[in-house]
Amino acid sequence: MGLPTAAASNEEIHVEECGQARVVTLNRPKQLNALTHLMVERLRQLYEQWECDNRVSLVIIKGSGRAFCAGGDVAETFHFAKSGYCSVIKEMTFMESILNYILGTYVKPYVALLDGIVMGGGAGVSIHGPIRVVTENTVFSMPETVLGFHPDIGASYFLSHLPGHLGEYAGLTAARLDGAEMLACGLATHFVPSNSLFELEKALKNFTNGGLEGVNTLICKFTTANVNLQERSCLHRLAEINRCFSKSAVEQILQELDFQGDGCHGWYKATAEKLRRASPFSLKVTLKSIREGRHGSLADCLKHEYRLSIRFLDGIFSRDFYEGVRAILVDKDKKPKWNPPSLELVTSDMVDHYFSPLKDNEAPELELPIRYEDCTKRIVFSRL
Repeated sequence: MGLPTAAASNEEIHVEECGQARVVTLNRPKQLNALTHLMVERLRQLYEQWECDNRVSLVIIKGSGRAFCAGGDVAETFHFAKSGYCSVIKEMTFMESILNYILGTYVKPYVALLDGIVMGGGAGVSIHGPIRVVTENTVFSMPETVLGFHPDIGASYFLSHLPGHLGEYAGLTAARLDGAEMLACGLATHFVPSNSLFELEKALKNFTNGGLEGVNTLICKFTTANVNLQERSCLHRLAEINRCFSKSAVEQILQELDFQGDGCHGWYKATAEKLRRASPFSLKVTLKSIREGRHGSLADCLKHEYRLSIRFLDGIFSRDFYEGVRAILVDKDKKPKWNPPSLELVTSDMVDHYFSPLKDNEAPELELPIRYEDCTKRIVFSRL
């Protein structure tokens, strides 16, 4: 597999200049706008350029087709690894961490229009921003444990700040949240019907510099006042989620789910089945990552997640990431053979090693750029 060209990244990221606004469209609709390493680098360059440009007062990002962004292009990562381009994969991990930090500390209004699928890396280029607009078409998920990886892109920061233990539930089970649920728990800031997005975008393009408050006021003119949760929403199960996912170990979470059996119309049993389909190694690392995220800043979370990603890519104790991508996305047999095959065989020493400082022969530690005061303080996740 040859390396893609820079020209390809320009085709996959369309930029529109509209007065003081800049509109970015992720343009890989057939791939659900999955991010390649060159797309990540292009986004970083654009955002850094616009932040210093007095002619730009607002940045908007959206996706083409039925997705906003389904995450990083893990199939590309898989093929790079098989072709011996591991350095390229690590470079993308580094650049994506930088990009997410820039977005989390961006000094200009940044609006993400999340109409469609939002997964993995797609959350990284949207959730860290101050304004996240969802619709009735929005579907959010962090599916990494099913692929033998861990929720990266700063996910341990925003998942750990969700109400109760909803973050552990979403991160471990790859549960899907719709637009109404995202608004209710704080992952989204506004709900706008999809048939109003065109007019909203038109208004934003004509927006003159009024700061974040002015952008918010404008968007509120298009929002739906009362957004109701579906009857079977997981947010109606917060008491059950907290009962199970507050446990200190994945084994204990499963024990509690199994103990409850078919209660809550089969919710406990279905949730246990989701956990059993995921990589045991990924589950244990992910739980620890989210728990650590509760006590750190976005920068702290990105740094420890970067260590985890490097270790997952190197496959020190487990090559579940490559097995998961093979089974789910490449061969599509849906039958990954996890190794270690059970939670009991994933020791605390193995998990702790993934969080330890990187060695010289692995990769340099993540060094984030010096930024303005941490703007992540402006993001309020818990709304329930």
